[in-house]
Amino acid sequence: MGYLCCVDLDEVADRLYGLTPSEFTAARTAEARAAKDAGDARLSREIARLRRPTVSAWAVNRLAREHPGELAELLEVGERLRAAWQEQDADALAELTQRRGEVAAKVGRLARQAGGLSAAAGTEVDQTLDAALVDAGAAGEVRQGRLVKPLQYSGFAPAPVSRAPVSRRRRSEEERAEEEASRARAREEAEARKAREREEAEAAHREWVRELDAARAEHEERAEKVARLEKKLGKARKKLDEVRQRLEVTQREERHARQRLER
Repeated sequence: MGYLCCVDLDEVADRLYGLTPSEFTAARTAEARAAKDAGDARLSREIARLRRPTVSAWAVNRLAREHPGELAELLEVGERLRAAWQEQDADALAELTQRRGEVAAKVGRLARQAGGLSAAAGTEVDQTLDAALVDAGAAGEVRQGRLVKPLQYSGFAPAPVSRAPVSRRRRSEEERAEEEASRARAREEAEARKAREREEAEAAHREWVRELDAARAEHEERAEKVARLEKKLGKARKKLDEVRQRLEVTQREERHARQRLER
């Protein structure tokens, strides 16, 4: 019962998402089994539903745990950038954009120090950090350190108000070009997101196939053991019946012998 008294889903999730992806599945299975053995089937099911993180998601989760100060600096720049966008402060945007590049590069290097990151995974780390810079919700997810997959911001950040006068026609042309570029980016991001989701679904399916094979093997092993024990139990019961019959005969004959003796 000690497990139930001291552990909840948040604590288990914090432990699991601090592990490497290769360690995650076995640890999740162990945590779910421990909760079930302790009598909390609901917690066991919730733990079992936790998804294994991708390599890039794990690298960002690692940042939140091992480099919280540097990550907090990046997220603070993001908060100031969003405020500058909201206020259309061109000077602040120029300053913060430069600062953003410096801090993002530093934090990106820290993420890659984990090792084992492919070029694609490194790109996903950068996209996740960019999403945290421009979106408050993404920043909260990154700060929590429990990402399952990389994040990508698909919205559009408004540009600062220009100080120079711009003709209506030129502005209209620029707006149309900007809208077309934004739609193109959205299509590319949607396609990339769909591809990642497909890859993640395939990876999750492969993982659960492995879990299913392991569960089947364990079930067969235990079923064979139960069958052997049941066979032994059947023999023991048969022997018990024989001994019981002998006991009854012996008791009856002893009673008759005692009655003859008493005559």
